[in-house]
Amino acid sequence: MRVIVDTSVWSLALRRRNPKSTPETQALTDLVSEGRVVLLGAIRQEILSGVRYPEQFDRLRAALDPFPDEPVKTTDYVEAAQICNDCLRSGVLTGNTDSLICSIAISRGMEVLTTDKDFAHIAGIVPVKLH
Repeated sequence: MRVIVDTSVWSLALRRRNPKSTPETQALTDLVSEGRVVLLGAIRQEILSGVRYPEQFDRLRAALDPFPDEPVKTTDYVEAAQICNDCLRSGVLTGNTDSLICSIAISRGMEVLTTDKDFAHIAGIVPVKLH
């Protein structure tokens, strides 16, 4: 099964001066070696945003280059909006990117690898599978 890797995990693995080994970064390493990593353009943008130094930006961009962006369809955005609305009705606030990640994961039968606790709340409302 392919796995969408969220910004939180990429950040642990790539944006820290001294990356530490965590279960999530080990899972990322395993997924990369198995060829099961999925990257979304919105996640790529989040990873590359807020980088102060051009050298770091270039290093991050190069690390992500081997991973093509999963194509996003209009229906993915519509379903993401529905997920936002379903969560809101249940008292859970979710961002647009998190909802889009869940929409794509659900529609394509993927899992999501994240350290973001918001996804556990979303998973209580919609059938997104967490890795």
